[in-house]
Amino acid sequence: MTDLEASLVLNMLPSVGPIRYKRLITAVGSPVAVLSAKGRELRNIAGVDEDVITAILNWNTLVDLDRELTDMQACGARAIDSSSPEYPKLLKEIHAPPIVLYVIGNILERDCHAIGIVGSRQSSIYGAECARRFGYQLAYAGLTVVSGLAMGIDTYAHQGALAAKGRTIAVLGSGLKALYPPENKLLAERISNSGAVISEFPMRTKPDRQTFPMRNRIVSGCSIGVLVVEAATNSGAMITANQAVEQGRAVYAVPGPINSPSSQGCNRLIQQGAKLVTDVSDLLDDFGLLFSPADLPKTEQRPPPQDLSDQERAVFLAIGTQETHVDDIIRISKLPSHQVLSKLFALELRRIVKQLPGKFFVRLDQTN
Repeated sequence: MTDLEASLVLNMLPSVGPIRYKRLITAVGSPVAVLSAKGRELRNIAGVDEDVITAILNWNTLVDLDRELTDMQACGARAIDSSSPEYPKLLKEIHAPPIVLYVIGNILERDCHAIGIVGSRQSSIYGAECARRFGYQLAYAGLTVVSGLAMGIDTYAHQGALAAKGRTIAVLGSGLKALYPPENKLLAERISNSGAVISEFPMRTKPDRQTFPMRNRIVSGCSIGVLVVEAATNSGAMITANQAVEQGRAVYAVPGPINSPSSQGCNRLIQQGAKLVTDVSDLLDDFGLLFSPADLPKTEQRPPPQDLSDQERAVFLAIGTQETHVDDIIRISKLPSHQVLSKLFALELRRIVKQLPGKFFVRLDQTN
């Protein structure tokens, strides 16, 4: 058995965990030595209780290492530990770095220049566009975008980075064989070709209330700073922001409407000292990256399709980059109300615009 395989075994024992793992290695010398140690040796290690000792002594009956290795091979995954040059350097600095990381894709040295982007699963159009834009521009500037593959803000941040043909890393709150959410399976495949999909959890681990906060510490731990795009006051994104502070990382927040519950967390972070971010240059300036705003790509909404009629084009252009009320569309387009309603319906059928509650409309972005 190799040290890496022994680390996999110890990682699969729930009673061990990163803190006890570090104590065990410090006391005994190596992962293989831990699994070979006698009970009396283990009992002399501070912070290692009898449950942990029993689990280690009986690991053969508790862990199916062969099945784990077979699952990894079937998924195209591999494992790395802190001795691997691929293991993120920043992640080694946190209080409880993962024992191992399961990886699909590649982690490069340049990924130490990473920004975490997190936010609400129930994102608004505003939040989605912000996440996509920041993901795009940060990746274009050469930074790696790290997020959690969740629906909402995470998804849009990953998509933005991919659209820029940049690097992005998805950190899962489940095992790689139990990828969550399953709706993002295709997105995960794309990410693995332009970065990596990683997890600290054994291959078949299903997500639960404990795995997501553990995942969040890796998102912040891999990053030099964390950008919160949209978040309620009690949310996973706020947990990530707090963990970033504990890890000595910079925290940034995108301000939102004061009457929006999904922006209360961001606004609160700004009150508490997080840097208010309205443009990617606010982030790049902090990292000493000298990019002129003119050098950065714009992620504007897509231009009108070429085959629109004059009236359809006027209605399309009257819809701003955020939700636009039908009364404003009528006013801006200067068309009669019945024509505006007719053209909006036609644009909806073509999936160029979308109607929201309250007679608001928004353009649909072409990035997917």
